[in-house]
Amino acid sequence: MNLLVTGGAGFIGSNFVHYIYGQRPDWHISVYDLLTHAGSKKNIEGLDASRVDFVQADICDEASIDKAVSECDAIVHFAAESHNDNSLASPWPFVNTNLVGTFRLLESVRKHGKRLHHISTDEVYGDLGLDDPAKFTPDTPYNPSSPYSSTKAGSDLLVRAWVRSFDVQATISNCSNNYGPYQHVEKLIPRQVTEIIEGRKPKLYGNGQNVRDWIHAEDHSSGVLAILEKGKIGETYLIGANCERNNKEVVEMILELMGKAKNDYELVNDRPGHDLRYAIDASKLMNELGWRPKYTDFRQGLANTIDWYKQNEDWWKPQKKVTEAKYKELGR
Repeated sequence: MNLLVTGGAGFIGSNFVHYIYGQRPDWHISVYDLLTHAGSKKNIEGLDASRVDFVQADICDEASIDKAVSECDAIVHFAAESHNDNSLASPWPFVNTNLVGTFRLLESVRKHGKRLHHISTDEVYGDLGLDDPAKFTPDTPYNPSSPYSSTKAGSDLLVRAWVRSFDVQATISNCSNNYGPYQHVEKLIPRQVTEIIEGRKPKLYGNGQNVRDWIHAEDHSSGVLAILEKGKIGETYLIGANCERNNKEVVEMILELMGKAKNDYELVNDRPGHDLRYAIDASKLMNELGWRPKYTDFRQGLANTIDWYKQNEDWWKPQKKVTEAKYKELGR
């Protein structure tokens, strides 16, 4: 298999590259990434260059993506602008990358007859009430609330249309909140971990009651591989590890694991349009494809993640100052 991974130098994409590198030693991986603020070649350092090559290019560049698609057997499409706060401050990059970029990729996939798996998010479904027993399923209507989630919803719909109208061989997955190595310090868990490492109090949006369904990036990767190899063309699969925690619980657990008092955090302004709760029903993926998560103990997975950030300060330090300056301007 010659596998093209768009966005493969980003957080989730690079975790997927490492996972495939270990699980499928006879596959060749081409990483295609523009290296915007959340992508870095450091994320794929140490991998054998005879098995992993790198192309720095824009997903919206028609010639570049067409050449990359023509040379592979299958594509896993992670490339996206993906942070809600950034989408509120500057929506256009999300429209461009998530919609125009996915269109460019789909046209090349159609032209060359390749297999595509499209990575999406549970945020396309909007949010659920705290007391709502429901969870998101593949049949949940889309109800996005931010420029990020709306452009991801649009990209999903483009993939579905190209499958139906042009017989493109594609599948889609919508995943819950990821955590693990190589995540940019603007995100909830690495931001709070690195604040504590640098001697400051972690920050908690609003009252901290917003609930997310957490999954380790390695479990996301194993789910994607299962869909790529065994998924039914045209189908959507949800990937989740049944791990709902509100932000207050997550911050308190980080503090406890790092030897601090559970209440030693600072309350900051909530962000506009902050979705209340996400929850994933991954039964379709489990029942039809036999997938199971490995990291079922969130506390242990979080402890492992904290250790990674402690041991890799040279990786995140260059991001930290700029990130905190941005949040200071926003009052968060």
